[in-house]
Amino acid sequence: MDYNVWFRPFVWIDYRLAVLFLVIIPLILLIWAFVQKAEGIQRLLGIYWRISSLLAITVYLMIAQYPVSFISGFMARILIPISLWFWVDLNDEIEYQTTKYLKLVFTSWRWATTVYCILGAVTSALFLSCAFSGNALKTPYCRVWFEAPLLFKEYFHANSKAEFLGFLGIIGLVIYVLYLSYFVLIKLGKQGRTATPQ
Repeated sequence: MDYNVWFRPFVWIDYRLAVLFLVIIPLILLIWAFVQKAEGIQRLLGIYWRISSLLAITVYLMIAQYPVSFISGFMARILIPISLWFWVDLNDEIEYQTTKYLKLVFTSWRWATTVYCILGAVTSALFLSCAFSGNALKTPYCRVWFEAPLLFKEYFHANSKAEFLGFLGIIGLVIYVLYLSYFVLIKLGKQGRTATPQ
């Protein structure tokens, strides 16, 4: 492990914030929305989880240290805020039909996640060169981003090979891109910014 990367603590802070804002809080909100029968928030969080699965795919790609992981991570930071605000019908339903406290917490999380992802996208853009240069990928500047995913592997996939987990990540990425392409090229033209097809 290289210890001469000055921004290493910030990389680890970013991973911890991602777990908090992109996993723990939306999971709590989803359970709360089910208890409160807030269907608008349930549907929006369902869309969020499908979109944010790209981050999980990115973790598996980073375990195998594939350069494409830097691109998928960058794209996830862009797609997540879009998924949270894109749907006109869900925005209206959440605004007018959700209980006060749930709406307050959900809206606060939505704004905080949006700001976090935008800042993360700007930061990720600085490291996109890692995806296009084999020499850059070997430097501490790029490899520092693999440390947290490799720790995740030690905890949850200790007996699995990195290459196999990376293969699962590639399969997941292909399915994700196909589904997203189908939505953008076909479904979006039919239903527009409405989450529920008419």
